[in-house]
Amino acid sequence: MNKEGHTMKSAFKKEILSLLKLFLLMLIIVFICQQFLFTPVAVKGESMSPTFENKDRLIIDKVSSIDRFDVVVFHAPDVDKQYIKRVIGVPGDHIEMKDDVLYVNGDAYDEPYVNKGNDHILYYKVTEDFTLEKYTGQKVIPNGYYFVLGDNRWKSNDSRNFGLIPDESIIGKVQFRIFPLENMGIPD
Repeated sequence: MNKEGHTMKSAFKKEILSLLKLFLLMLIIVFICQQFLFTPVAVKGESMSPTFENKDRLIIDKVSSIDRFDVVVFHAPDVDKQYIKRVIGVPGDHIEMKDDVLYVNGDAYDEPYVNKGNDHILYYKVTEDFTLEKYTGQKVIPNGYYFVLGDNRWKSNDSRNFGLIPDESIIGKVQFRIFPLENMGIPD
């Protein structure tokens, strides 16, 4: 082999090695981002309809603080899977539902995200009357815990069933919908 052929082969090897290093660096960055910053999730079920539908694909943020009315993904306390629900109460809140009106610390809140059904079932309550104490035994949500409900209250397994959610079980807050494409963007 002549000197020119050897030089080309050496340059080709260096280029391949450089590309492999770049690819490995990209994999490490993606891994770190997915483990500590954000991750994609898929919605399973109808509990968050109409806000999110079955098979919607979302990006959750793992580092943001959790506020009232944020939608979060967390490790389910009653089965080995993940749930997606809306945070209704944060530490220090007193929660009450009366005549389909949500009261947090005595203030009434409109819930435009709740699936209210259709005209044929308007005479039924969407959410039964309750106080926080009924489902949790607590008058006020303690530090490190959250009260969550699904937007489709008729078909949601939520804090009314399993109580408060500990902070450490929350995986992240929903930030962006990536699928279906016609609904892509920051959710309401």
